[in-house]
Amino acid sequence: MVKKAPRRTAERILEVTLELFNRFGEPNVSTTLISAELRISPGNLYYHYPAKDELINSLFERYERALGELLAAAGSVRNVEDAWFFMHSLFELIWQYRFLYRDLNDLLSKNRLLETHFQTVLADKTRAVRSLLVGMERAGALQIDSREAGPTATSMVVVLTYWLNFEYVRDPRRALEPESAQAALLRGAHHVLNLLMPYLHADQRQHLLALADAYQDKGD
Repeated sequence: MVKKAPRRTAERILEVTLELFNRFGEPNVSTTLISAELRISPGNLYYHYPAKDELINSLFERYERALGELLAAAGSVRNVEDAWFFMHSLFELIWQYRFLYRDLNDLLSKNRLLETHFQTVLADKTRAVRSLLVGMERAGALQIDSREAGPTATSMVVVLTYWLNFEYVRDPRRALEPESAQAALLRGAHHVLNLLMPYLHADQRQHLLALADAYQDKGD
């Protein structure tokens, strides 16, 4: 039983660190603050995570695993309803690890592992969105020229990746607060899928408009 204690402590450290990073932004959270929030000594924290980058990398690895599992479902998307749920699920995961996106450029400039792995994340997102487009086209939900599919997928990934930054710039005091989350995620899903509007068949276009109208009071 005693041997399990370090693992429980390490888990608790990551949970609290994620909460603090999300609330204040990674650059504004020191290891001293983390240990104080946990009510443990800095030495105890360093025993489990000798450097702040190790905390960041451990959280990123968790995000990367969860993202991989979610992106694997892209190929099963067949219509606007599926796509809406898929995109909203992606935004929910991004929200859970929003410090990575809020402070993305700063993190990449300081952390070599994140710099290389985030390039993989972008490539994986792009492949998943391409798979989504293929699945929807085969199911008769949209029609898109192969020459347009690549740029469209890239544009969708750009919005997906930087949407929370846009929300933050638009309303720095409230955008990344928990009470604002649902509205921000719905707006994000709407704007990503709106890029498909020119390619959707008429019934799917109407369905997307209906979904957007259903959340009009929470979106743009």
